[in-house]
Amino acid sequence: MDLAFIPSPSRGVVELGPIPLRGYAFCIIIGVFVAVWLGNKRWIARGGRPGTVADISVWAVPFGLVGGRLYHVITDYQLYFSEGRDWVDAFKIWEGGLGIWGAIAFGAVGAWIGCRRRGIPLPAWADALAPGIAFAQAIGRWGNWFNQELYGKATDLPWALKITSAEDGRVPGTYHPTFLYESLWCIGVGFLVIWADRRFKLGHGRAFALYVASYCAGRGWIEYMRVDDAHHVLGLRLNVWTAIAVFVLAVIYFVLSAKKRPGREEIVEPVPADEEDLDGEDAKPSKSTDTDADADASKDAEDAGGEEADREADKDGAAESAKKG
Repeated sequence: MDLAFIPSPSRGVVELGPIPLRGYAFCIIIGVFVAVWLGNKRWIARGGRPGTVADISVWAVPFGLVGGRLYHVITDYQLYFSEGRDWVDAFKIWEGGLGIWGAIAFGAVGAWIGCRRRGIPLPAWADALAPGIAFAQAIGRWGNWFNQELYGKATDLPWALKITSAEDGRVPGTYHPTFLYESLWCIGVGFLVIWADRRFKLGHGRAFALYVASYCAGRGWIEYMRVDDAHHVLGLRLNVWTAIAVFVLAVIYFVLSAKKRPGREEIVEPVPADEEDLDGEDAKPSKSTDTDADADASKDAEDAGGEEADREADKDGAAESAKKG
C-alpha cells in the first residue's frame, strides 16, 4: 500500500466552452513570460534598454518552438510515422513533445536575427537570458506532469509519481518523478548562473555557457532514469549522448572565451540614431552658448582696455598742456 505519492491530475485539459485550456501549454507560456521578465531586468542592469529583450524574444520564441518540435518529431518519429499512427499528430504541439536541444539551437538562430537587426551582440543578450531560460524550463517541465509523461523507473519512495493513465503503453503505478527532478535541477541552475554572474562578472556568452553546461550535467543522469521509449546508441539513450556532447562544447567555449575575451562587455546596446541626433542638438546650443559667453567676455575686455587707454591718453594730454603753460 502506498502511504505517500505525488498524484497525477485526472486530466491535462479543461474545456472552457469551445476553448480547450491545456496545462502543458500554460506551463510553456508562463515559462516564456518568466524568462522575458527576468531577462529584461538583467539586460537593463547591464546597461541595455527596456523592451529590447521582449523585442528579440519575438524572434527567438517562435524559432525555439519550431526547433523544439522538430527535434522531438525527428528523434521520436515512430510516434508519428509508424504503422497505425497519424502523421498529423506531429503538428499538435499542445499535446506535448518539445526537445530542448532543438529549442535552444533554433531559438539561438531567431535571437541572432533579432540581435542583428538591433545591432546587439548575441552573446551579451544570451547572458542576460540564461537564468531565465533555466527557470522557464523548470516551469515547463510541469507540463509533463499534466500529461502524465516522462517519468522514471518504478519506485515506492514517498515522493513517487502515481501514474493512472493506461494510454500509449503506460502502466499505472508509482514511478520516479523525473519531471520534478529536472524542474528542481533547473531552478538550481538558474540560481547558480545568477550567483556566478554577480561574483565573477561573466560576459561574452560565458553566463549562457555555464547554464548550458550545468543543465547538461543534470539532464544526463535524469535522462538515464527515464523509461519512456527512446533511441539508444552504444547502450545509452540518444539524449544522454547529446547532453554529453553539448556539455563538452559549452565547457570548451567557456574556457576559450575567458582566455580570448576576459571581462564583460562595457556597452551591450548602441544608442539609436535618433537619440544621437537629439544629443547632438542638445550639445550644440551648449557649445554655442559657451562660445558666445567667451566672445562677450573678450569684447568686454577689449572695451575696458579701450576706455583705460583713453583715460591714459587724456592724462598725458593734460600733463603736456601744463608743461607748455
